[in-house]
Amino acid sequence: MSDTLQQADARQQDSVYRTDALIAQDIDAYLVQHQNKELLRFITCGSVDDGKSTLIGRLLYDSKMIFEDQLAALEADSKRVGTQGQEIDFALLVDGLAAEREQGITIDVAYRFFATEKRKFIVADTPGHEQYTRNMVTGASTADLAVILIDARKGVLVQTRRHSYLARLIGIKNLVLAVNKMDLVGYDRAVYDEIVADYGRFAKSIGIERFTAIPISGFKGDNITTAPSANTPWYAGPALIAHLESVEIADVAAQDKPFRLPVQWVNRPNLDFRGFSGLIAGGAVKPGDAVRIVPSGKTSIVKRIVTFDGDRDEAVAGQSVTLTLADEVDCSRGDVIAIASDPPEVSDAFEATIVWMNDEAMKPGRSYLLKLGTQTVSATVQEPKYEINVNTMERLAAKTLSLNAIGVAEIHTDRPVVFEPYAQSHTLGGFILIDKISNATVAAGMIHFSLRRAQNVHWQPTTIARAEHAGLKNQTPRILWFTGLSGAGKSTIANEVEKSLNLMNRHTFLLDGDNIRHGLNRDLGFTEADRIENIRRVGEVAKLMADAGLIVLTAFISPFRAERQMVRDLLPEGEFIEIFVDTPLDIAEQRDVKGLYKKARAGDLKNFTGIDSPYEPPERPEIRVNTVDMTPAEAAEYIIRQIMPLK
Repeated sequence: MSDTLQQADARQQDSVYRTDALIAQDIDAYLVQHQNKELLRFITCGSVDDGKSTLIGRLLYDSKMIFEDQLAALEADSKRVGTQGQEIDFALLVDGLAAEREQGITIDVAYRFFATEKRKFIVADTPGHEQYTRNMVTGASTADLAVILIDARKGVLVQTRRHSYLARLIGIKNLVLAVNKMDLVGYDRAVYDEIVADYGRFAKSIGIERFTAIPISGFKGDNITTAPSANTPWYAGPALIAHLESVEIADVAAQDKPFRLPVQWVNRPNLDFRGFSGLIAGGAVKPGDAVRIVPSGKTSIVKRIVTFDGDRDEAVAGQSVTLTLADEVDCSRGDVIAIASDPPEVSDAFEATIVWMNDEAMKPGRSYLLKLGTQTVSATVQEPKYEINVNTMERLAAKTLSLNAIGVAEIHTDRPVVFEPYAQSHTLGGFILIDKISNATVAAGMIHFSLRRAQNVHWQPTTIARAEHAGLKNQTPRILWFTGLSGAGKSTIANEVEKSLNLMNRHTFLLDGDNIRHGLNRDLGFTEADRIENIRRVGEVAKLMADAGLIVLTAFISPFRAERQMVRDLLPEGEFIEIFVDTPLDIAEQRDVKGLYKKARAGDLKNFTGIDSPYEPPERPEIRVNTVDMTPAEAAEYIIRQIMPLK
């Protein structure tokens, strides 16, 4: 129904010259004609100028999804900025961005709707340029089918291989090889057969088991709606539209899998009703079925299947429902309700394929948010096992992943998540990574399997918890996290603060950056990856000490906001206190007690913070001290007053 409303809205926006009565008639006619049809989502991809946008424009035109005012605008635009002389340039129906029209290429992912008598469609026109690979992945993430276009004059190109590999990686099983622009090679069958054979050899090498090849001309319309075209009497296969109308949709196949319902929210409209709402990711469910709540493992029986239109006797994959259970079990957002006899796996460590989608390269060891289905957890990505050259399928050694790179790496989460391998379930096997500071999506990933370590290691509960440890010491655990440039005075001030706390009979421990590198972190250098791992280890140690009831002081440069946030996230609200020792670079450099700045300026000390490695100052620290105006003793006294007011 959402597609219905979106299409109705689009018609209203595009038909500014129509009367309200005509718009109402259009909406009524659409509802009657299309509301019960299956929806197929597919993408068009391939190299630049293979004719993807032209093909979609032709599909819209031939399916009568263009109104008179749109057609008039298209004809005018074709004459003004088109590439087909005086004839209609169908690509202009899709290439809406000004930059795209100026360059004659597709940059963004353009989504368009059209329908035939048998099925309705949403098609994504994805970019052909290598630099926009992330856009192609976005468009393919929800697709049931991919149309790989090849220019008959050029044959199989690098981007043909790249997009085919990505389509297989994302799990699209239905592939159409559309050999386009056959009109420009005289509809030569030999050219077509050679391209299909060449692509077939490549497809087999990357694990594509089957594909449907169709010779077409998006511009002339050959084999788009009817086949065979008079120009290709030698072709005996289906027209493109006929194939799209008959191919199996992913939701249908998902119904044969075990039942899975990721819980999106707990529905409590009143005291007498408690249901669990979400989109069924796999299988089917009926009242009376035995189910298991994962990860807790609690079991119950489905009592009712509630929908907006009333109770159902059965619900299947692709439907949004609310389930009520016979027992009062603990179940919340992020949990998965599954068939009791075949539940999904639970783990906190995986091997996964990662497609990096951010301009800033991946930082191994950094904590990101991982969103998988309805679950959101903190996760760290380890150094890649290898990067994949999608042009040659070669496995390359890699320390990180840059924009559009694809690699395989281990991922560790801060708590167990419910999952299935991506090959079995896109919903429970596909995830995205989100930067904690910018909230930008930086990567998409597909889980292969859980690591054996995660299967064999379990959390062992203990009787004496952090509350008892803190009570014995008669204090609230805290981590006082001092951050600032080298030479800012962190260690000196932290030492003064600990002396004052010691006089107040407080139980403390000071973790100093230099001291830690003599033991725990002596294997780490000063690259960005090593700095991240340095702070991760220190954060975990500091958390253990806080769990023991101590007030922990740490004096580390800790240059990156993301890692400081990672440590903050390990603790209960209010127990992490960020103290910014705000000393300007020139002042810190003047002090230079250890001579480090001098070495860094001379090029003898690489990756030095403030010189050739960045420092990201806190944006909202709990405490800020300025050592230009304060002595270390004054700064320590100020900090003590802030964290523990003296009476």
